[in-house]
Amino acid sequence: MRHERITSWENPIEKAVWQLKQVCEHLPSRPISVWDSEYGCAPFILKTANIPCDILVRLRSNLCLWGEPGAYAGIGCPRKHGNQFKLNEPTTWGEPASVFEVDDPKLKRVRVSVWKKLHFRKAATRSMLMIRVERLDAQGNLSSM
Repeated sequence: MRHERITSWENPIEKAVWQLKQVCEHLPSRPISVWDSEYGCAPFILKTANIPCDILVRLRSNLCLWGEPGAYAGIGCPRKHGNQFKLNEPTTWGEPASVFEVDDPKLKRVRVSVWKKLHFRKAATRSMLMIRVERLDAQGNLSSM
């Protein structure tokens, strides 16, 4: 919808935030904005907090997200982060909030898993969903894409 070059005194995140603000001002309904992994970071998430749109961003597999902290123990400063959610370590994921499978005519069997209330370490105030989409073979095992 908008394509502009980044000047030598701008950075990609600042330019993207500016462009997203400009586009959302002229749309009649709340859009879904789709971004590549360069924008899957705390600065982008924080700078887009007040823009009226939903953001779907691809995350790099080596990132670590954080869950909600446990209840306040009453001693010291309240915690900001809960358990680690390392994208490249499935043992850290815990149980997803929801999982569903669908049959798609083109992709065949697809499984979608959703984890809620995760955040970047430097963006603890911005809770987000983590969605994982997997293509399965006829036996329900992961297939190569």
